[in-house]
Amino acid sequence: MIVIRGATTISADTKEEIRKAVGELLEQIENKNMLKKEEIVSIVFSSTSDIHSYYPAKAAREAGFMSCSLFSAQEPDIEGGLPLCIRVMLFVEKNLSPAHVYLRGAKCLRKDIAGKYNVAIDGPAGSGKSTVAKRIARDCSILYLDTGAMYRACALKALEAGVDLDNEAAIVDLMRGVRLEVVYEDGVQKTMLDGRDVSEVIRENAVSMAASSVSRHPSVRMHLVEKQREIAGRMSCVIDGRDIGTFVLPDADFKFYLTASPDVRAKRRYDELAGKGVTVDFGALKAEIIRRDEQDMNRAFAPLKKAEDAVLIDTSDMTIDEVVARIERVMQEKI
Repeated sequence: MIVIRGATTISADTKEEIRKAVGELLEQIENKNMLKKEEIVSIVFSSTSDIHSYYPAKAAREAGFMSCSLFSAQEPDIEGGLPLCIRVMLFVEKNLSPAHVYLRGAKCLRKDIAGKYNVAIDGPAGSGKSTVAKRIARDCSILYLDTGAMYRACALKALEAGVDLDNEAAIVDLMRGVRLEVVYEDGVQKTMLDGRDVSEVIRENAVSMAASSVSRHPSVRMHLVEKQREIAGRMSCVIDGRDIGTFVLPDADFKFYLTASPDVRAKRRYDELAGKGVTVDFGALKAEIIRRDEQDMNRAFAPLKKAEDAVLIDTSDMTIDEVVARIERVMQEKI
């Protein structure tokens, strides 16, 4: 059984307004979820205490919903609540990913599906932020912008060109001629460097460490940050990194900071590499992660730190599903 939610508002407490609003809401829910009326088991309405003229359930019956059970209830009077609001839940016998619908003034109840918003997820390497960010983006049907991949690609270019990673001027000069793109093919994000797919090679340990070094340079970071801000200004997206909530998108609608113990993070990276057939020493990997933490936290420009208004989540003893559920619950509570 799947539950599809929705809400709308009316301009005045009249029979005609209720009929019109309910009909419009149910029609959009049907269309967006590609439903047939016979697939709907029941519809439950609730309306705010300032609506008296007509039962939304009666309006639904008049709109052609004849085979399902209908129920209407009135909500208690809540100070500061949205006035003249009708909410609905459709119980459906169909395997689908529900598309919830919020119309008119009720759009403010669900900014995550009714308007543009940004989600910032920060944290040290191995905290799970990239995996979680991708899941959040998928669940919310919004863009996942892999900023780490952008820095890694720049670091790879510097390594391949033999440029000194401490030479900021040389790296900036190198970047002027770089063609860096993030593209989606068959639902998979790919990082393209001068027309070459570098999605796999930029995940190597040497590139990871080089990316941390390259990202310390203010001019390098600003070059990429401006592009990230431009994308986030145009569309809803999830961005993960080390300074997203503090520097890149300080006004992000939702901010989270994920962390985990060094042992746990090293084990996750070890298992990831082992799954790819890469042999690595666990102790060396843990030492590298700790060294990278110190490097990221102590860099002079936009260091790794938790934003004051970010929600802290220690993922050491949590599964990815549990972390995703926690974040989505926080988002919904804030909305």
